[in-house]
Amino acid sequence: MEATLLLELILNGLQFGLMLFLLAAGLTLIFGIMDFINLAHGSLYMAGAYFAATFTLHTGSFWMGLGLAIVATMVLGAILEILVFRRLYQRNHMSQVLATFALILIFNEAASMIWGEQPLRLDTPAIFAQPIELWAGFSYSSFRLFIIVVGLLVAGLLYLLVSKTRLGMVVRAGASNREMATAMGANIKLVFTFIFAVGAALCAIAGSLLGAILSVQVGMGESILILAFVVIVVGGIGSIRGALIGALLIGGVDTVSRTLLPLLLRHVLPTEVASSLGPALASILIYVLMAGVLFLKPEGLFPARG
Repeated sequence: MEATLLLELILNGLQFGLMLFLLAAGLTLIFGIMDFINLAHGSLYMAGAYFAATFTLHTGSFWMGLGLAIVATMVLGAILEILVFRRLYQRNHMSQVLATFALILIFNEAASMIWGEQPLRLDTPAIFAQPIELWAGFSYSSFRLFIIVVGLLVAGLLYLLVSKTRLGMVVRAGASNREMATAMGANIKLVFTFIFAVGAALCAIAGSLLGAILSVQVGMGESILILAFVVIVVGGIGSIRGALIGALLIGGVDTVSRTLLPLLLRHVLPTEVASSLGPALASILIYVLMAGVLFLKPEGLFPARG
């Protein structure tokens, strides 16, 4: 039973970590290449989830809802980059933080006006109704396995895009030295818009898939945005590989500790105290991990800039 629980926790941590990676990958490229702090990245995650719930309701198909949500969120991300973010690139970080924080408030109010205050339900396809028996005595959610597969596929495609294509070469050059990349003829404006669109698409995928497990509600992007920033700090700003490793570390530590710490504390503390103290310590643990990584490697595990 204990081995089964541990294996389930590891799979849950892998699933959550891969979804964190989808958020952190776009965020780390935006931060690494543009030196731009975008607090509204979590709002695109929320928008993707709302789009998916709305399109799924009107089309009757989860797959069509997911596809349309990705397209709509990409368009929204590109529009924001062209109309808003371009005006902030040359401003200091405080101006960027204030402006993108204002966007969070605007997105939350807009979501409340359009969809209401109550959470929306995003139903998954009937094919995922039953768990899959991985081996005798151990079954696991088929939808969570689907999320893991999607996360791995997207991570692989993103790696190939960044590492093996000419466009990826321009992106990596911009992350290392934006001025030199511009001098060599790279269209940095177009690259910036493309990166925002890709980051928005990744937000839509994560929001749609996690929205089906949790719930689609106003403000859902803020809490996960904090974890995404922790991921890119741990992994290294501007590094896709660092974002993946950091996301898996944070996702695994967060998921496993939230279950195991209360169980361990019950051996030395009353049940009520252990049940409340365990999750609090688990929340602190990821920041302790971040502090430890920064103490040993201030630039993160795999910094993009040498």
